[in-house]
Amino acid sequence: MNIKLHTPKSLKTGSGMSSWRQFLLSLLATTVSIALTFGTAAVIDYNKKQSEKREIVMMVMYDMYNSLQEVKKADSMMYQAMQIQKQIAQDTTQFQELRFKLAHLIPTVGFTETTEHIFSSSIETINTVGNVLFTENVAKFYQSRHYYKTTICDSIWSDVVKNSSLSSIKSSLEFNFIDYALMCNAYLSDMQHLFIQCQEMMKVTNEEIQTYSQKRQQMEADMKEADTESNKKLHKLMQLQNEISKAKGEKH
Repeated sequence: MNIKLHTPKSLKTGSGMSSWRQFLLSLLATTVSIALTFGTAAVIDYNKKQSEKREIVMMVMYDMYNSLQEVKKADSMMYQAMQIQKQIAQDTTQFQELRFKLAHLIPTVGFTETTEHIFSSSIETINTVGNVLFTENVAKFYQSRHYYKTTICDSIWSDVVKNSSLSSIKSSLEFNFIDYALMCNAYLSDMQHLFIQCQEMMKVTNEEIQTYSQKRQQMEADMKEADTESNKKLHKLMQLQNEISKAKGEKH
């Protein structure tokens, strides 16, 4: 910005009080103009940063919320597996029927790590959020999520596959679901506490998370619809090309 402040000619020639008043009014107008210009720019920049901060926070909170739903589902599956184990123990003649139900209750999780990578790998993203405790809690949450997958879900699957743990009545009854269930409960409790703390410190309500979740789900549905249409078009193109090739072959 190139602002020039001119001293009135009348002031140079010493024309009196009115000239001074005119000069002071000119000076005041210039000062106000500068203040408004820079003040408005500062407000716009501040609002932009606040909007970016909120979007990052909501993205992370949504990811944490979804992760908790996955862990809760896995926790429920382990409880159901122990109930089946009890049924087999009470009546071993049901083993062949119940073993397949038991196999389908081995817990799995479908964590999406995209948000974690975006949040953890960019110092600019962390600086935009500007809350050290929130950043630390999110890092702890993701660490717990990783440990949960490796020490519980992956370990159970490995045990089942390597040791054929559900292949017989004896091995099915001896499979130690309780240890995994207790670990799952501990991880779930820790992750829930971290999630609630993040909610409170960033003032994010359950209603906001639900609204954001609906928005993201709609976006994902729109993307799937677009992919479906793209695949249909590709199929039609390939079908048309096959017809062209066939027609060319018949002529020769």
